[in-house]
Amino acid sequence: HSREVAKLCGVMASELGLNPKLAKRAGLLHDIGKVPNTEAEVPHAILGMQWAEKFGEKPEVCNAIGAHHDEIEMNTLISPIVQVCDAISGARPGARRQVLDSYIQRLKDLEDIAFAFGGVQKAYAIQAGRELRVIVESEKVSDEKAAALSFEISQKIQTDMTYPGQVKVTVIRETRAVNVAK
Repeated sequence: HSREVAKLCGVMASELGLNPKLAKRAGLLHDIGKVPNTEAEVPHAILGMQWAEKFGEKPEVCNAIGAHHDEIEMNTLISPIVQVCDAISGARPGARRQVLDSYIQRLKDLEDIAFAFGGVQKAYAIQAGRELRVIVESEKVSDEKAAALSFEISQKIQTDMTYPGQVKVTVIRETRAVNVAK
């Protein structure tokens, strides 16, 4: 996570005409206070800032470390960059293990809802769970039934699941006719 934050900080600082090397350093060190220690009652951002100061880190980096969760006031332009990049990295699907597990479970739950309906051959949760593609057997599901199935699946998702935003349900019914000209 810290390496990703560092990379994002460098890119963002560069785009804003700031020192990308300094921003990368602040991003890399922003969570240094999470290292296990005896001072657990001190927020990790403050502890990290104190350690950085103790070991002679630049004031801009120290401020970015201490301010990335708003424990202290931001007094450099690098500080909000670190805060934003930390939020971007932390919010990305799969960024944290427990979030990854619940994310994977949510995708599986979406697919399982589709499989509970008759005629469903395959189901794929895509676009980070924002879309569910359902492939049905054309012999068992008519065009009219495919449209109704899309609605029924979306209603089942709406009543059974908790999810951010919306989930688009696409039912695909395909018939192929193939001949070979010799």
